[in-house]
Amino acid sequence: MTVKSKHVRIKGIKDGLVFLLDDKCPFEDLLSELRYKLEHSHQNILTGPIVHVDIKLGNRAVTEEDKEAVLEILKSQGNLLIRSVEAIEDPEEKDTEALFMMSGMLRSGQVLHHEGNLLFLGDVNPGGTITCSGDIYILGALKGMAHAGINGNQEAIIAASLLSPTQLRIADIISRPPDEWGTRESSMEFAYLSGGAMQIDKIHNIVKLRQDLNVFKGV
Repeated sequence: MTVKSKHVRIKGIKDGLVFLLDDKCPFEDLLSELRYKLEHSHQNILTGPIVHVDIKLGNRAVTEEDKEAVLEILKSQGNLLIRSVEAIEDPEEKDTEALFMMSGMLRSGQVLHHEGNLLFLGDVNPGGTITCSGDIYILGALKGMAHAGINGNQEAIIAASLLSPTQLRIADIISRPPDEWGTRESSMEFAYLSGGAMQIDKIHNIVKLRQDLNVFKGV
């Protein structure tokens, strides 16, 4: 397998190495290239004495699991001693209140994570998963799993054109099994928490929770 080294740069400094990791590419691509580069390149610096390493992830929102995935790859090289892992989020470039738009199709086994509020144009098939720290809006069918407010935000909501998930989660609250929901009309709905329990309602009633929305009242 050939991987072009375009997302991972290794820079020598006075007392070690700095791994500069691209913050624009998909995270899985970054991990694949990092693994390949360590296994097939730079053997002269990876087989000698202990080397201190600083990891810079750039302006990328990362979870602790993401950081651990990077560390596991680097720890596989016995002479690399990880000194720091840095991810810089520029507040002028990142607005978690804004609605980030993405399109596509999530198939079984695929996971999409976003820090903030997400508008997904497409279907989430059974076995597919969307997770967000904020709200999730799906213009399509949600037949997989969706988890909004993953950092504990109980005000988050999940909306979909066709709400037929295998599971819904908001913060740490898990929805009832889909077969307990009964038969509902085929219209866009949203899930929210009320009194610590998952509730389902028509999308036009979202104004009850989002009172800052501009409402069309006709003439």
